[in-house]
Amino acid sequence: MTTPPAHLPYGTPDTPRIAVRGEARLEVDPEIARIGITVNARGTDRHHALDDLTRRNNQVLDLLRSYGDAVEKLETGRFTITPQLAEKGRHERIRAYLGSVHLTATLNDFTALGELATRLAELDLTHVDGPWWALRHDSPAHGEARRHAVHEAVQRAREYAGALGARLDALVELADTGAENTGLPAYPPPAPGGMMRSAGYGGAPTPPPALDLEPQRQTVHAHVNARFTMTRPEL
Repeated sequence: MTTPPAHLPYGTPDTPRIAVRGEARLEVDPEIARIGITVNARGTDRHHALDDLTRRNNQVLDLLRSYGDAVEKLETGRFTITPQLAEKGRHERIRAYLGSVHLTATLNDFTALGELATRLAELDLTHVDGPWWALRHDSPAHGEARRHAVHEAVQRAREYAGALGARLDALVELADTGAENTGLPAYPPPAPGGMMRSAGYGGAPTPPPALDLEPQRQTVHAHVNARFTMTRPEL
């Protein structure tokens, strides 16, 4: 049985190979924004603490759902109910119960985001984090960056071949070395026990002014490695 010849990563004098790297970096507007909401409750009785937490959680959910399609995704994360022991005394004694529910909302309407953030921050014992700006995983910006990276690799290879008096002949290999959105850090979980409590108002509360939030531009990177064969150089 004849053993096939081993694949060589290099060319020959008649068909030289050229290896290049193509890169692209695009600045684009974000498509979505995430905010984290932590609803808290505290009571001397476990049942009352759970009742308050359920009521406040439902209040937040109703507010979020009132924005319709502007809230693209709503997820409930961590739920805790923790007894708080008295600091002094010979015997363990529960002083209070602390409860919390963490939610994450994804919005695609940045005009509604500013208003929603202030309305959430006005609720009792409610902590708001964010926003974290992002692109969707299937955003066209990722494909555009990859195309730019490929075009740069071809152009770079042509320039190298032209410098030798040759021209590109065929593509041998094209390897995707990663295309990722680096403009958005992963949003962190809320700090334990963090709370934001609204101030009290006499009579009917005045709606707070909407926050003027400026979307953070996202950076999209793409990198490819490409190998080509080229015609015999004129040395």
